[in-house]
Amino acid sequence: VTASATPLPVFPARHEGRGFSLSVRKGAAVSLVVEAEGSSVLPAFIQGPVRFASVWSPFAGTLFMASVLEDPALQRQFRGHKNAITSIHFSPNNKQLATSSLDTFLMIWNFKPQSRALRFVGHTDGVTSTQFSPSGHLVASASQDKTVRLWLPTTNGEMTVLKAHTAAVRSVNFSSDGQCLATASNDKSIKVWTVHRQHFLFSLSQHTNWVRCARFSPDGRLIASSSDDKTVKIWDVTNKLCINTFTDHEGFANFVDFDTTGTCVASASSDNTVKLWDIRMNKLLQHYQVHSGGVNCLSFHPSNYYLITASNDGTVKVLDLLEGRLLYTLHGHKGPVLSVAFSRGGERFASGGKDAQILVWKTNFDKFNSSEIFKKHLKRLHPGAPPHLNDIHPRSPHLHTAELHSIEINPRLEVTDTQTTDPCFLDIVSSSSSSPQSKTTCRWNDIPAHQDERRRMDFQHCPVSPSPPLSPLRRKQKETYVPLPASLGEHGSIPPVVSDTLEHIVEQLDILTQTVSILERRLSLTEDKLKECLENQQEMTFQFMQAE
Repeated sequence: VTASATPLPVFPARHEGRGFSLSVRKGAAVSLVVEAEGSSVLPAFIQGPVRFASVWSPFAGTLFMASVLEDPALQRQFRGHKNAITSIHFSPNNKQLATSSLDTFLMIWNFKPQSRALRFVGHTDGVTSTQFSPSGHLVASASQDKTVRLWLPTTNGEMTVLKAHTAAVRSVNFSSDGQCLATASNDKSIKVWTVHRQHFLFSLSQHTNWVRCARFSPDGRLIASSSDDKTVKIWDVTNKLCINTFTDHEGFANFVDFDTTGTCVASASSDNTVKLWDIRMNKLLQHYQVHSGGVNCLSFHPSNYYLITASNDGTVKVLDLLEGRLLYTLHGHKGPVLSVAFSRGGERFASGGKDAQILVWKTNFDKFNSSEIFKKHLKRLHPGAPPHLNDIHPRSPHLHTAELHSIEINPRLEVTDTQTTDPCFLDIVSSSSSSPQSKTTCRWNDIPAHQDERRRMDFQHCPVSPSPPLSPLRRKQKETYVPLPASLGEHGSIPPVVSDTLEHIVEQLDILTQTVSILERRLSLTEDKLKECLENQQEMTFQFMQAE
């Protein structure tokens, strides 16, 4: 057995029945061919991704290794959340990863080795969505506690609360210029806010069921929304009108997003399908039914050539949009996969699932033409052709079938990585929050959990000392850099009863605003009708006078 270096070193292979097996050191790039009984070239297969592969050949012979670079590989794994991961988003500089979970926490992970993760405490119910601002200076989170919160992604823990929704908030999204924020809620509405002043601007309310997702177009002029009413709607932000509705889904529309050009939207549905529309022609472009369970999330590659999807069937799939076919099927999560996202440059993508773990993958396929990838993969699977040496199709019972569905990648087949440990984390409690619960740093031990689940999470918490308070001058500079005034209900001088009353007043004002808007429209219609009646009366009077 040889590795892809010159000169080629030879590694001993272990005989197992009819074949040989070999465990390769982490980091070695591997692929192989088999020579048996002279010059005959026979197929062999690599079991597992390149990062750590076990090699097995059904024939006796000499194994040679080369490199497999076109396939995505598992790069990092983060564990620390206590419940399902609901949302994932990369920072603009690709150095951090924000995740939200039903455990009520927002966490920010650092890709730098040995760096602590930050866990933000403040929400009182599950966190359903999170996103970095385009500048990376803010992080927004939405929660089932009916609030949206804006955080500074630092150890200072400064935060402001936005309240207007009357039910759980399912989605949060910044406009591309970072000036506006769109939120979607179970109250069947989409609300738009200003980020600088944290003011509510307007609501969009034509969905007839829960709104699961709302996304700005790249130019900020449109909003796409998906709902449990099985529709995807396109909204004009300037006129605050719905300009198009797509009704092709037979199940709930779980997620929607624009491509980077803003001319195409893709939606994921509980009917196991992914659909892409051209919003200029209002035409369905592509339809994929590659999952065996509901599709929860999707993300466009920055090139718009690829789309990744997350599903209840426990897989992440990579779709080639140019060829219109499934390219890769990625395994690794134990249970439904709820969220997936590409980094801004597309060099990484991450997935999060109900198993409370985050998997970060390295994107290699975007450097190769998908047709070439499939051609090479067919060569290494088809018995009549010479193998390509790059097989990662681990557990198929019929490796030589001519029908090709997708390239399977399963990191569970790798040798366990015992060198990289889960990062420690630091609890961040908002400096503007003064409730007794928020002033006490929350630990995992404070939250009841099943012992087996705690052991499976392999959680490690490193105690840390709190950060020293900022001087008044530095705090003033910080607030000037990213102004985040605390909401009125968070000051310690206001009793909880008054805070709840103010929240109720805000909810009633929102309803009153919508009612006034409806009355204004009806008044306009009445005025138009009255004007039409007066014109008809004048015309009839004129005709009568002429007749006389």
